[in-house]
Amino acid sequence: MQTTTTAAASQVTPESAALKARQDSLLSPKFYTTDFAAMNRIDVSSLRAEWDTMLAEYEGDNNHDHFQRTPEFAVEVAEHFSKVPPELRQEFIEFLISSLTSEFSGCILYNEIQKNVTNPDIKALMRYMARDESRHAGFINQSLKDFGLGLDLGDLKRTKAYTYFKPKYIFYATYLSEKIGYARYITIFRQLERNPDKRFHPIFRWFERWCNDEFRHGESFALIMRAQPHLLQGGNKLWIRFFLLAVYGTMYVRDHTRPMLKAAMGLEPTSYGYEVFRITNEITKQVFPISLDIDHPAFRAGMTRLVEVQAGINAAKAKGGLMGLVKQGYWAVTGLATFARLYVLPVKRHDLPAEIRMAPVW
Repeated sequence: MQTTTTAAASQVTPESAALKARQDSLLSPKFYTTDFAAMNRIDVSSLRAEWDTMLAEYEGDNNHDHFQRTPEFAVEVAEHFSKVPPELRQEFIEFLISSLTSEFSGCILYNEIQKNVTNPDIKALMRYMARDESRHAGFINQSLKDFGLGLDLGDLKRTKAYTYFKPKYIFYATYLSEKIGYARYITIFRQLERNPDKRFHPIFRWFERWCNDEFRHGESFALIMRAQPHLLQGGNKLWIRFFLLAVYGTMYVRDHTRPMLKAAMGLEPTSYGYEVFRITNEITKQVFPISLDIDHPAFRAGMTRLVEVQAGINAAKAKGGLMGLVKQGYWAVTGLATFARLYVLPVKRHDLPAEIRMAPVW
């Protein structure tokens, strides 16, 4: 099997896989650090019952035995993945690298917070979430190792650049990342559940219980934000709008750069994107007083334009030279202008529900 899967990944080397994981761009997952003293001051006592119920769920650890590869896993890889065309193999490996980097980013952030706070509520939560993300990252890395492309996570932690975010930005961005991650994984899982012939790799079988971890992580940040109402009021609504648009736009563009991956699953990137947006919009009503109007014609046109911008940037980079730099600058300005137009579009407003917690029912 090693010969087959290594050949399948012949366009990617261990060095290029590590370089891609360390990459710092608008579309690549980032590593974050934050103000630990401010995190230590978080008070969730106004939602004590909900908080303690959530921590009890983490303690129960219903996924403790989920991230174990069965003997059939390797057999399925050998039987099915050898038939996958090279272009799809390339996109799938890039998907694994990006997903691993994203999961490991959460692991590092949560672990650093729990090491640097004494607040028992936050310390316990971050320890549980770091545990989950470590499992996720390790599980994905096992699949990369099948191709001889396993990442050195210790090296990645030391060498990848870190971005500083205030705690409130961590809450907005990470809440959205966890919830949209749930929506993405469950949409893929349901599609392949209906069409098992399109499941070209066994890792997709793990997505349902996996994404329930992501959902619960998002619930944790929802409780933190609802316990601090000022984060959801006044000028902070502008930040919520910014992060909604940034997270949605990044996901949409990234998925359109991997068209074969979605096509192999029987998914069309645009339809898939808007289904993920629909689910995420419904979920985020638990905490955000606004949501993006994803059916507004100008919103859809703007998302399409962002995809065109990324294609232009990629072409300019490939061209190289002075003209390539000039074109990169042009497309960067065009992207900023497109984002600005999307930002000022009308949003939908709604009251926050009395019942905060939600169940992963999609």
